[in-house]
Amino acid sequence: MNPEGVKDGSDVPFANLEAADLLVDRVYRGGRVGNVADDPIGILLPVGNQGGIRRSGSTDAPRLVVLYTSGEDRDWPDSIDLFTGTLVYFGDNKRPGRELHDTTRRGNLVLRNAFDMAHGGPSSRASTPPTFVFSKEGTGRDVRFRGIAVPGSPSTPPGDDLVAVWRVAQGSRFQNYRATFTILDEPVIKRSWIDDLCAGKTSTDNCPSTWRDWVDTGFYRPLVSERIDIRTKEEQLPRNHAGSELVEYLHHYFIEVLQDPFAFERCAVDLWCNLAPDTGEVELTRPWRDGGRDALGRYFLGPPADRLGVEFALEAKCYAPSSSVGVREVSRLIARLRHRQFGVFVTTSYFNRQAYEEIRQDGHPVVLICARDIVEILERTNRGTVPELETWLKANYGTG
Repeated sequence: MNPEGVKDGSDVPFANLEAADLLVDRVYRGGRVGNVADDPIGILLPVGNQGGIRRSGSTDAPRLVVLYTSGEDRDWPDSIDLFTGTLVYFGDNKRPGRELHDTTRRGNLVLRNAFDMAHGGPSSRASTPPTFVFSKEGTGRDVRFRGIAVPGSPSTPPGDDLVAVWRVAQGSRFQNYRATFTILDEPVIKRSWIDDLCAGKTSTDNCPSTWRDWVDTGFYRPLVSERIDIRTKEEQLPRNHAGSELVEYLHHYFIEVLQDPFAFERCAVDLWCNLAPDTGEVELTRPWRDGGRDALGRYFLGPPADRLGVEFALEAKCYAPSSSVGVREVSRLIARLRHRQFGVFVTTSYFNRQAYEEIRQDGHPVVLICARDIVEILERTNRGTVPELETWLKANYGTG
């Protein structure tokens, strides 16, 4: 037992929230009454019990900020990269009719002010409110703590880490923020520092070292991790019904509308290029001579003045979501990778466990893009509904 009365590794019950430390990826359970009072975040931190962007203190100088994501808004798909510690979070102007910062809870104004402070020197960064990141977990109001974050990223220029993006809804154009944060390598946020923050004191003896380093030097120490497991079938298929509709329609379009599964190869290349924008020219191979490779291309690394092109071979399979990609298909690609090439395998379904294990355990340099990945790409590129997807497919791949 720890001081909170919680067994190590277990969820924190609703009754124990007020005194709980925050552990990365620990679940904090909500109440079971059935109203907003069940929200656990408002008990863990003094930020209220509603909204995605919450704060303690004034809009101009919050003592701390909370970012909450349900992961279910396909129009504004927040994402957490667990391997690089990068969080991409969308602001709270999600409907037309208002100016970028004129939102009910002033969340976008909080983001703007935080990034302005983060782009300054040490004294300015010291005023930046610590940002606590939570995601929805399971049913009800349970949440998972994802870590403490700071504005910006070591891989994103300061001018690109907070961007006002245009969207169209109900025939009207409007803007919202896309914000890039770094989740710091801090496994535990102690209650003692949270108490200090609530008292308006940030740089105390209880302050996490990664936060202090960022304030003093601007140096990011992200929470990076390596995948040691194999994604299950459930983790590769869409997480909700809306996502399932997208991949089912994608499969339907190439198999039944165009009646040409080979046409999916060009779509697979476009999906890969959206995921990896530093991809150069890609050449599709002839269907009867592909030899396990549907396309060949280069992915570019390094500074713009001295780019290094790394060759890759891409294989695409437009399978029904219920049909897996197996060892035979992935072995065919692996066998045809040339020296210093990497592979990309794109499918509208999933990779069975044996195929996945063969690639990962043997260390084959193959990127696996499954149905869930495709859904996330489509959502990020404004094709997150069937009508939007249909329009894109007709414009780019024909109508049969």
